[in-house]
Amino acid sequence: MNEQLFETPAVEGMPDHGLPLSPVVVHDGLVFLCGQVPRDAAGPTYPAVISPEFGAQTHQVMKNMKACLAAAGCGFEHVLKVNVFIQDWDNFKEFNEIYRQYFSHPLPVRTAVGADLHGFLIEVECIARQP
Repeated sequence: MNEQLFETPAVEGMPDHGLPLSPVVVHDGLVFLCGQVPRDAAGPTYPAVISPEFGAQTHQVMKNMKACLAAAGCGFEHVLKVNVFIQDWDNFKEFNEIYRQYFSHPLPVRTAVGADLHGFLIEVECIARQP
């Protein structure tokens, strides 16, 4: 059986990174984003990290998430679940301050874990629903 179970919409401005994954998958109205990292997809130095500063990295991750959600016809208001991977827990307060700029009530459920991110300070993935 070769029935396609999901679609992988193209994300505007997101180049092919050469990895065996899709940045976003849609299945039965659910939208799954792969872990977004602080790379400027449209920048001249892709895949370089955009900044060594945590705040700048977090805003870039949210910008990348917004592009992936938009490709599936969604926005942050459609997000149901967020998984956060953070390199240094000392940045968690700043993460929450930035997170509040993108998400409002009702807030999605969220899990945050510490992780060795090999040069990144933050990575975020999510599940959303199409409107």
